[in-house]
Amino acid sequence: MTITQQELESRLWAAANALRGPVDPADFKTYVFPMLFWKWISDTWVFEHDAALDEYGDDLDDEIEAEFHRFEMPEGTLWSEVTGKIVNLGAEIAMTFQRIEMANPKSLAGVFGDASWGNKERIPESALLGLIQAFNQIRLDPSTVSHDLLGAGYEYLLKNFADESGKKAGEFFTPREVVNLLVGILHPEPGESVYDPTCGSGGMLVATINQLRESGKDHRTLRVYGQEINLTTASIARMNLFLHEIEDFDIKRGDTLRAPAFKDPSGAVRTFDAVIANPPFSLTNWGADRWTSDPRAIYGVPPAKNGDFAFVQHMVSSMNAGTGRVGVVMPHGVLFRSGAEAKIRQRLVEKDLLEAVVGLPPNLFYSTTIPACLLIFRDQKPAVRKDHVLFIDGSARFEKDKNQNRMSRRDVDALIDAYRTGEDPDGEDGANVRLVPLDEIKENGFDLNIGRYIKVAAEETADLGTALVAYADARQHRIDTETAMFERLAAAGVELSVFGVSSE
Repeated sequence: MTITQQELESRLWAAANALRGPVDPADFKTYVFPMLFWKWISDTWVFEHDAALDEYGDDLDDEIEAEFHRFEMPEGTLWSEVTGKIVNLGAEIAMTFQRIEMANPKSLAGVFGDASWGNKERIPESALLGLIQAFNQIRLDPSTVSHDLLGAGYEYLLKNFADESGKKAGEFFTPREVVNLLVGILHPEPGESVYDPTCGSGGMLVATINQLRESGKDHRTLRVYGQEINLTTASIARMNLFLHEIEDFDIKRGDTLRAPAFKDPSGAVRTFDAVIANPPFSLTNWGADRWTSDPRAIYGVPPAKNGDFAFVQHMVSSMNAGTGRVGVVMPHGVLFRSGAEAKIRQRLVEKDLLEAVVGLPPNLFYSTTIPACLLIFRDQKPAVRKDHVLFIDGSARFEKDKNQNRMSRRDVDALIDAYRTGEDPDGEDGANVRLVPLDEIKENGFDLNIGRYIKVAAEETADLGTALVAYADARQHRIDTETAMFERLAAAGVELSVFGVSSE
């Protein structure tokens, strides 16, 4: 007996709410997703076992049965075998997860994360029992819940957990309209490779698969790769891909800027057809000390206190020759900031790698209210766009929601169409879309601020965001300059008190 999407979402959210009170909502995902995944593989194993028994009856042996199962479940690790225990239940669950991972080393090693299941201060046994009782109300085998339905339920939980987590959600969740916009622009095709160097919960990789499915193309030949620094989030990404029936993927845990996980035999970073990401904005502690000799610093070393162009250069280094394209979410500051970033920006433009700049509406993201943009790079631009950059202003394309703005499907489709055609979706020539020659960008000192090249549809909003970024950058630059100056004066024996500065 199948259930509807609404019923599934209601029951999944009831399971999450079983933790409310003793567990911080920002930590719901740490416990709910591993339990959901365990319930799914356990229910599916039982379903597969019954199918094998129906087909072979008394002739069924271990060798035959193994052919029916996607994952191996050692004796005593099924949901029904563990959750009925009443003594040290958290520790029993932790041991069960470890046994399942060890039985499936190639596919499930580390998939359950590192939650402290036995720590009753973090998750009291009453909350754990409530979570189990809620999941007992849901059967998650293929006869009840299809992969499409289960994947949609997983996305529903991710969105709700992001809403509950507030700004912390920026670490693992990108609004799905932004994901769909980026995927629509990069347009992955069957047989291609897609890589997300800051993959979070895997939303962008899942979206590439879903786009092919929806267009009737063979998604099974698409190969997806991701790296994520946070262990819990990397585990959530892997579970996400499994639940969406994606087989050919490789998610690695680690720091992409300090230790990129995907390399070719020569030691250079591996390259892919499409590289897509929403990296953390303006990361301060990103490992600049290692980049002076890093081959990814093709166009220069970014500032030690701002890693935006480190991510950009890593992604550009990771795109294939010929077919390669990059789509990355960035703060507006990358379009105009001075210093080392200006030099990197200039070289990227001069190399004719930057294909498009797409301005997004403000307040779309959980981590910041300032507007962001998409930078689209391509190894081989179409002839009509060579020596040009396409500017698209999408800052007015949003609807106000409770806590954040959101883009409708129509807004997303309009911006994808603007990118593909180079024409204004509203038919206003040059008002929101313009193909700008590199000579004009050079005349503007390689400043890529969208307002320099097209009429800005939402000037006040865009200008406010730009002003906030510029103010923060200028303030930090002043502080850094003053600190350096006073250090030199002190070293030279100058009395700092005359400047109103303590020498202590």
